[in-house]
Amino acid sequence: MIAQRTLEHAIRCSGIGLHSGRKIELVLHPAAENSGITFVRSDLGVEIPARAERVTDTRLCTTIGVGEAHISTVEHLLSALAGLGVDNARIEVNGAEVPIMDGSSAPFVFLIQCAGIREQSAAKQVLRILKRVEVSQGDKRCALYPAAGFKISYLLDYDHPLLRQRKVSIDFSRQAYTREISRARTFGFLHEVEALQKAGLALGGSLENAVVLDSHRVVNEGGLRYDDECVRHKILDTLGDLSLSGYPIVGAFEGELTGHDMNHQLVTTLLADPSAYRIESLQADDVVVATGAAQPKTA
Repeated sequence: MIAQRTLEHAIRCSGIGLHSGRKIELVLHPAAENSGITFVRSDLGVEIPARAERVTDTRLCTTIGVGEAHISTVEHLLSALAGLGVDNARIEVNGAEVPIMDGSSAPFVFLIQCAGIREQSAAKQVLRILKRVEVSQGDKRCALYPAAGFKISYLLDYDHPLLRQRKVSIDFSRQAYTREISRARTFGFLHEVEALQKAGLALGGSLENAVVLDSHRVVNEGGLRYDDECVRHKILDTLGDLSLSGYPIVGAFEGELTGHDMNHQLVTTLLADPSAYRIESLQADDVVVATGAAQPKTA
C-alpha cells in the first residue's frame, strides 16, 4: 500500500501579495487523513477547500472562495504540495492572496521540506483517467487521457522571439518536480505589467518575483533559470490547477496555449462525466504520480 502523506510539523512564512502588494502571512499545518488540502482565511475564520467547485475566478491566477471570502494565486502552493506528494494539509492565510514569493513554487517546496513529510495510515487515493476528455477554444486546447503514471506536455507559442513553438513534456515518474519544474517563475510582458499596475493590479509584481520580457529579450538581470522557463512555469501552474480535482491524477495532460481558465474547464468537464475517471487506492506496483520522483514501494 502507498500511504497518504501530510506535513510533520507546522511551519510559517510571509511574503508580498502579487496583486495587492500587501504583506501576507501563511502557515502550513498537518491535516488528518482523507481531509485533502484546505485553505483558511485566518483573518475571517472561513475555510475554503481546494476543490474545483470552489474556483471563483481564473483571470491572471486561480482564485477559490466560499461566500465573500476568497484566496487568490493558490496554484503555485498547490503545485508544490502535489509535486511533493502531500495529500492532506491545512493552510492558514491572513489575507486574500497566497504570497507570490519569487514567482515560482521553489520557496514553497523548501518550506514543505523544512516542515517534513510523514506517511499516514490510510491508502493514497488517486483519480485514474479512463477515457479522453478535451476542451478547446479557437486555437487553444487541453486534454486528459489514460496513461501510466502522470505526464504533462505543454506547447507555448507567443509572438515573441523567445516564445515561439516552445514545447516541454514531463513524465513525473521519471523526472523530478523539484529539479525540472519548481524553479520556473511566472512571466509577463513589460507593456502588460505596466498596464496592470495602472489598473491597480500586480502591485506586488517586480523583477524579484517574475520573468519580464520586452519586445525581444528578458529584462531580468540574471536571465532565465531554464532555457524554456516560461513553458515550464505553465506546467507548474497546470499541476496546481489539476490538483483541484481533489486527487493526484493517473493519466496524461496535453495543453496548447491554455491557462487557468481552460485548466478549470477541463477539470470541471472531467468531474461531470463519471465514466471518464475512477477513484481508487494507489497500489505498490503502480507508478507514483506527481511526487516529483518515483516513490519507494511499500508492502
